[in-house]
Amino acid sequence: MTTSKTLPTPQIVAEYNAMKADIEHHSRLYYQEARNEISDQDFDARLRALAELETAYPSLRTPDSPTQRVGGAPVEGFETVSHRVPMLSIDNTYNAEELREFDARVRRGLDGDVPAYMVELKLDGVAMALRYENRVLTQAITRGDGLQGDDVTQNVRTIRGVPLKLSESAPPSLEVRGEVFMTIAELSRLNEIREAAGEEPYRNPRNTTAGTLKLLDSREVAKRNLSIFLYSMLEDEERPPVTHEETLALLKSYGFPVNEHHTRCADVDAVIDTCMGWTTRRFDLDYEIDGMVIKVDDPQQRARLGFTSKSPRWIISYKFPAEVRQTRLREISVQVGKSGALTPVAELEPVPLAGTIVKRASLYNFEDLAKKDLRVGDLVEVQKAGEIIPQVLRFVPESRPADTVPYPVPTACPVCATPAHKDPDDAILRCVNLSCPAQLKERLAHFATRKAMDIDGMGPALIEQVVSRELVRDPADLFDLTEETLSSLERMGEKSARNLVAALEACKQKRSLKHLLFGLGIRHVGSSTAEALAQHFGAIEALMAASREALEDVEDVGAVVAQSVLDFFDTLANQDLIRRLQERGLNTTEAQPIAVADDSNPIAGKNFVVTGKLSMFTRDEIHEHIKALGGKASGSVSKRTDYLVAGEKAGSKLEKANSLGVTVLTEADFQQLLGGAT
Repeated sequence: MTTSKTLPTPQIVAEYNAMKADIEHHSRLYYQEARNEISDQDFDARLRALAELETAYPSLRTPDSPTQRVGGAPVEGFETVSHRVPMLSIDNTYNAEELREFDARVRRGLDGDVPAYMVELKLDGVAMALRYENRVLTQAITRGDGLQGDDVTQNVRTIRGVPLKLSESAPPSLEVRGEVFMTIAELSRLNEIREAAGEEPYRNPRNTTAGTLKLLDSREVAKRNLSIFLYSMLEDEERPPVTHEETLALLKSYGFPVNEHHTRCADVDAVIDTCMGWTTRRFDLDYEIDGMVIKVDDPQQRARLGFTSKSPRWIISYKFPAEVRQTRLREISVQVGKSGALTPVAELEPVPLAGTIVKRASLYNFEDLAKKDLRVGDLVEVQKAGEIIPQVLRFVPESRPADTVPYPVPTACPVCATPAHKDPDDAILRCVNLSCPAQLKERLAHFATRKAMDIDGMGPALIEQVVSRELVRDPADLFDLTEETLSSLERMGEKSARNLVAALEACKQKRSLKHLLFGLGIRHVGSSTAEALAQHFGAIEALMAASREALEDVEDVGAVVAQSVLDFFDTLANQDLIRRLQERGLNTTEAQPIAVADDSNPIAGKNFVVTGKLSMFTRDEIHEHIKALGGKASGSVSKRTDYLVAGEKAGSKLEKANSLGVTVLTEADFQQLLGGAT
């Protein structure tokens, strides 16, 4: 049997190099030319064979091996790295007239010379710089503030479109720049998994991409199929500048994926035609773009035009206008949320909009509905807010049917007929019946989410069945479900039933009071407030007995949250729910951190607020450091705040901290404080 100490023979080395070259060949075909010579299964089999050979002979494995895309152990945080050349922002234009004004400025800057332009798609993703030494990927850095970014190399290595090693035609030392993005199909795949697990779906590809690149565990990043296109490279004294069109060709020859949709335009009229042509063509793509990028093609002309303090003078973007479509308002339904909120929803004649078919749109509340005077039967204008959320803008007055009538404000819940209650502080109508089936489904889904009780397998289809069959009337009933009962449900075999019962048992031990409080869905109590309450009181009995004053003494808990918590635990049905959850073995306590600061840990027991624009840390990273060392991270400055960590443009929180005499730290000060926490 081969051991890790066995050295490979020359024949094995040759076999390994051939396998590696074969995999790299098929990767280039797929990511650069969008074609396959082998199936995905065959590709995966070849990759596994390479990994097995590397396991047998570890000396063969190098950082540029295709097997090194699976991700490694979690990192503690991201190092901040300075860009060699700033990654500047780009000014925007919104119509043809503004594009002509840009062209006029360029011509003036070139003393009347006529420029040609390259027009590319403006990908809605995350800008990235890749550095190569000896043609091997050594560093990947986010744009950050343009001067500094996060080193996310370990995460970017998992992106199959990123070459770990360049072709021999590439220069040994090179920095290239591009955009990391997620396809619409990949977002849909991830959301199917999340919805099946009862989790909130991701909202859009761009935010999901940014969040994925910030994950500290690259093994999780590898599970999300991010993509990348490269579009520029830093100039080098040894390489004369070339046109942008030639740059794209060189990038492709080096092994980088380059977007095929780019057009060289002889004048601004051609630029405008190209931009306008993509206004509708963009919806045929499997990734999102929010505009076009226009660049002067000639490098010497770019050098003559130069830069402003914020952006190059030779480049600009054209942002697409929000697409507005007309469709018929067929019906107005009322949706009941987990907190009992009654929300009017527009049921529309299906209409294609921004790449999807839109059938429904939230109308927010009944006051907004009345203000817009929307009526069933109206022809309405619809757009996607931020290209994401469908919204009804207005009805078309000249097309209103004569028999339409204003929609009546409901007086009762449409599901359980309980009289509707109007919040005194806002425009929301609510169903106050905690046993309402519609609320129950939403509450159970929330109870099972990862931030709450993390019950794997408790998806929407299962919740629908257990509620409709009256097997579950509140969260405590979940823990009475048996394998026999569950396996009798549709699409629930014995194995699925067994796994769910195991997940329910596991959460009793693995989840603590903070998870339970968040899972109960108490109004105004999010995950951070739930954690603050749990750590402050330590046990649910102490929390249930707390006075208003005691609640308001908790960091981040004001009068509104305190009243909401009091109302929840003053309700007899909720008191009974807590008792039944305890009887079923759920953990209703929280381990409280030792809150004593000393020379070895100056952070323990201290209250921190973080504000302003940060460059050395992300806000989440600072919060994680504080909590790990027994401190508390809050969102607002008060007399209980010990330290304010202030970045650039700290604003009102800094003013309040100064007025209260709170100690203000820079990021460097905070890092020094961390150094003392040993």
